[in-house]
Amino acid sequence: MSAVDEGSPDESGPEESGPEESGTEESGTEESGTEDFEDEWDDHGQPDGGRAKSVLLYLARQLVDEPDSVRIDTSETRNGIKLSLRVASGDMGKVIGRRGRVAQSIRSVVRAAGARDGVDVAVDIVD
Repeated sequence: MSAVDEGSPDESGPEESGPEESGTEESGTEESGTEDFEDEWDDHGQPDGGRAKSVLLYLARQLVDEPDSVRIDTSETRNGIKLSLRVASGDMGKVIGRRGRVAQSIRSVVRAAGARDGVDVAVDIVD
C-alpha cells in the first residue's frame, strides 16, 4: 500500500500542472484556431471547407474496411461547397447504412462542421 500511496501524490502532481498547462494551451488553441481558419480560405477569398472535408474523411475512413480507397472531390456550388464521397464498392453499404441512416448522420455532422466555418456543405455519396 505504501507504494500506491507514494504513487498517488506523484500522479496528482502532474495532474495539478496539467490544468495550468491546458489553460495556457486553450489560449494558444484559440489563436491556432484563428490561424487555421485563415488557412482554410482559397485564393478567391472563399472558404474551402477544410474542416468539413477533414471530418468527412475521418468518418468515412472509420466506417469502411478499405480506408485507403476513400476519396473526396470538392466542388463549389452557388450555395456553398459540395463534397463527393467515393468509397470501394464493397464498402458502399456501410457508408449508406440501413434506410440511409448512416448517410444522413454523416451529412448532419459534416454540415455542422461546415457551419462552424460559415460554409454551407452538401455531401454526395457517389458510386
